[in-house]
Amino acid sequence: MNVLVVLTYYRPHTSGLTIYAERLAEAMVKRGHQVTVLTSQFEKNLPREEVRNGVRIVRAPVLFRISKGVIMPSFGWLATKLAKESDLIHLHLPQFDAAGVALRGRLMKKPTVITYHCDLIMPPGALSRLANAAVLVMNEMAGWFTHRIVTYTQDYADNSKYLSRFAKKLKIIQPPVELPETTEDKVRLFSQQHNPERCSPVIGMAARFATEKGVEVLMNALKIVVEKYPRALVQFAGPYQNIIGEEEYFARLEPQLRQFEKAGNWKFMGTLDPEAMAAFYRNIDVLVMSSLNSTEAFGLVQIEAMINGKPCIASNLPGVRQPVKMHEMGLVTPIGDSEALANAIMDVVEHHEKYERDPKPIRTRYLPESVAVAYEELYQEMIEELHITPAA
Repeated sequence: MNVLVVLTYYRPHTSGLTIYAERLAEAMVKRGHQVTVLTSQFEKNLPREEVRNGVRIVRAPVLFRISKGVIMPSFGWLATKLAKESDLIHLHLPQFDAAGVALRGRLMKKPTVITYHCDLIMPPGALSRLANAAVLVMNEMAGWFTHRIVTYTQDYADNSKYLSRFAKKLKIIQPPVELPETTEDKVRLFSQQHNPERCSPVIGMAARFATEKGVEVLMNALKIVVEKYPRALVQFAGPYQNIIGEEEYFARLEPQLRQFEKAGNWKFMGTLDPEAMAAFYRNIDVLVMSSLNSTEAFGLVQIEAMINGKPCIASNLPGVRQPVKMHEMGLVTPIGDSEALANAIMDVVEHHEKYERDPKPIRTRYLPESVAVAYEELYQEMIEELHITPAA
């Protein structure tokens, strides 16, 4: 089957959405499908077209940006060309261009599915609000044109205004999560490199430095934690500087963060490769996901931590609270409540054995191949409905 995948940002951009799309695309290739990704050339040094791990990536040049959005004059032409070549179209939302691609799917009688990752909430500002409104309209239109809509959990679907309008099209498929297994030597080396002072407890946060992640909630919780544990250390794994649309957010929090760094209570790790991420999880005591709004729908990093034996603390957001609830490996705290987060961190650190579980069944449940099989079944269902014979 020839699958066209469409999303605004793809790798090497780092976010839960791009990691999901990459894992699924590569799993589909391993299962014998042809996968083409149409995305933006969000950095000028990226090639217009390349093949990575068997996935063909086609990037449309960006003329200019509106906050996190991109304007790509050649996108429509590319979408038409690639849609004609495909058997099926797979859209990842939110994205401004989704409606036009979904309409092409309808007109060309191509089965079209949306994976709805989260709601979109732009940073403050009149232009951002305008862009946000435009994307919402286009997402709505895409929802009407598409044949199926996938999301991660029923919890998120039940609480999403967008998804509730398309309940008859909805399918729940849990996300693909995979990290390489690491060795004790690599775990020890990672600790020597990134925590030579042996600070403890180590609190992990794995994310882009973005407003919706609630970094300030963890910062304020850390002020409480260090009163009892002066050598507590937050290790922040992920991109944190020059994040598109988040520059003002980082600038606002930077003075306090630098004070934590100077005191030895905060360390930015930058973007880590998969092997380093596995070692990162093995070196922390707890992972924190202090997200603030519905731009978060699950939190793949929670599963990454759990398959490495580490408990999580998550905000009480629809979808985001599900990994902890399903696997009983951690605690759920009120949204934006730094004191509750601090108390939860200290409880997990002091009673770690309460939150220990066998990670093997969790790892198996989220393997990209397992998720790819679920999507294949969905693809086949749509093909049969439309009486289409896919190309070999």
